[in-house]
Amino acid sequence: MKWGIARTDQKRNNLDLFRNEFDSFFENFFPVKPGDLFENEWVPKIDVIDNGKSINVKADIPGLSEKDIEVIVENDNLVISGEKNEEKKSEDRNKRYLVAERKFGSFRRVISLPENSLSDNIKAEFKNGVLTVEIPKKEKGPVKIIEIKSH
Repeated sequence: MKWGIARTDQKRNNLDLFRNEFDSFFENFFPVKPGDLFENEWVPKIDVIDNGKSINVKADIPGLSEKDIEVIVENDNLVISGEKNEEKKSEDRNKRYLVAERKFGSFRRVISLPENSLSDNIKAEFKNGVLTVEIPKKEKGPVKIIEIKSH
């Protein structure tokens, strides 16, 4: 009986060894995580902050100018979109990238706006690669307490 357990353990050890060698091969061949190999979408990171009077959205969009970015309100959603183009020159054909981490392409971020947002008064500013959008909120009316009568 011990022989059977030892043999099973040996098979498991061989499988683990094979898996480690296989993973090591891909880590050495592709110096990125496997999930990143097929990740081609570039999406700016955002913060969405509710300060009580307004919703503030900050998006890191380095390398673009305000003409490359579009901010619209569509169906109670704030939509931030744009495109980051790669700079290519004719002499770049002879270059071989050793590391290429910068991402290029179009992006689109959609943020749902609360019911009490005033989409007609939205302000947007782009400075030093950071887009700031301020969406004012309607003031809340007085709270009405309804008395429950018992019969």
